[in-house]
Amino acid sequence: METPAHLINDTLDKVKVMLDTSFPDYLTFDNYTFTIGRGSTQVMIIIRPFNETDTCIECISNVVIGAKITNDLMRFLLRKNAELHFGAFGLLFDDTIIFSHSIAGANVDMNELVTTIHSVAIIADYYDDEIVRMAGGKRAIDVGNSD
Repeated sequence: METPAHLINDTLDKVKVMLDTSFPDYLTFDNYTFTIGRGSTQVMIIIRPFNETDTCIECISNVVIGAKITNDLMRFLLRKNAELHFGAFGLLFDDTIIFSHSIAGANVDMNELVTTIHSVAIIADYYDDEIVRMAGGKRAIDVGNSD
């Protein structure tokens, strides 16, 4: 069974109010995607279907683009995944290193969403410099900037 449209729309309405209050500089990319810039990173907030009674709010940050993906880097990221309280590093199809964390959306509250966004931003902003030192590449803020 699919997530009913009214649950997705209700979550969208709640998230917009929370973003208006806590992150008034956010950008909207389509009906279900928002972006917030913090430090050297950006956090995308995506509202997705989950199940018949809930939605999912994904908070994703592109940490480093164009890093040399080595066994040492992968081991480092996997160890960090084990150490961090929530969320995880991952690789996209083009080897972009991301950090993401998802929360349930139907009953989300302000504290939960704001804490998730801040935490993803802080972790991505901290580790992007460390990963670039280890494996090269560019931080989100550096993409598109000339060398």
